[in-house]
Amino acid sequence: MPALVAMRFNPDLKAKYGKLKAAGKPSKAALTAIMRKLIILANTLLRDQRNWTRP
Repeated sequence: MPALVAMRFNPDLKAKYGKLKAAGKPSKAALTAIMRKLIILANTLLRDQRNWTRP
């Protein structure tokens, strides 16, 4: 569910999803890529002991 919300409201992730769909990826595969990006982002923030700040 967080990936769906992020894909809808985060401009960077929305663009990534659109690019994957335009390349012919199925919707679930593109959504899974968004999930992975969110996990990587969360792990990076935890590793660096940073808080999420909206650009």
